[in-house]
Amino acid sequence: MSDLVAFFEHLSAVARAVTVKADVPLADNKAAEGQYDPVTDIDRAAERALRAAIEARFPDDGIEGEEYGVARAHARRRWLLDPVDGTRALICGLPSWTTLVAIMDDGEPVAGMVDAPALGELVIATAQGTTLNGAALHVSSCEDISEARLSSTDPFLFEGDEFQAFDRVRRAARVTRYGYDALAYARLAAGHLDLVIENKLHRHDWAPLVPVVRRAGGVVGNWQGGSDLAEGAIVAAATPRLFDEVIALLNR
Repeated sequence: MSDLVAFFEHLSAVARAVTVKADVPLADNKAAEGQYDPVTDIDRAAERALRAAIEARFPDDGIEGEEYGVARAHARRRWLLDPVDGTRALICGLPSWTTLVAIMDDGEPVAGMVDAPALGELVIATAQGTTLNGAALHVSSCEDISEARLSSTDPFLFEGDEFQAFDRVRRAARVTRYGYDALAYARLAAGHLDLVIENKLHRHDWAPLVPVVRRAGGVVGNWQGGSDLAEGAIVAAATPRLFDEVIALLNR
């Protein structure tokens, strides 16, 4: 794994060869009736290509992907794949969709990739730090919610008490922007956003984002301030002080 950055760059090229198309793809709905969870042939083909590349290099590692499940589930090291995060953006012709890859070692995310092909941006996080197209990234120094730039994918994903909790933070923040999916975490790592709050994320959604934020100096935890992200309720913040302030607001 000593040349991990180069391998992430290789995975980016493998996925981009499939995902970067001139035409906006059609989508199937893989959710139950009355709900909408789009998936396209691009999602499926990209995951197949990523799996093949990883298996060729690391045949003993486990792989877990959004579209094709788990292979070698008992392996200590596992690669998590979300071939197109933000499929709604993809099918709407918007450039904010990404390809996500994470490495989990004994259940902990230790490295990750957020690739935004339509924007030409490849963010990679390893033990050496987080980079954007090779340049080092670092989070902002924001410590006060009143100065924070907040993002969340969709406020209507919050319901009941969760919506009220999120809304307290939204009202306290300086500005809020929606719709960026995983790209928001890359922007946080770059210092352009200060705070991201989401819920209902699957492991293949959040695992690549954790090292991207943490290796850039940020904080990631759950809505109670703990480190267990299994429920998919995520708070990512630029500084510990901002994180603590947000946790207090969410649980007031």
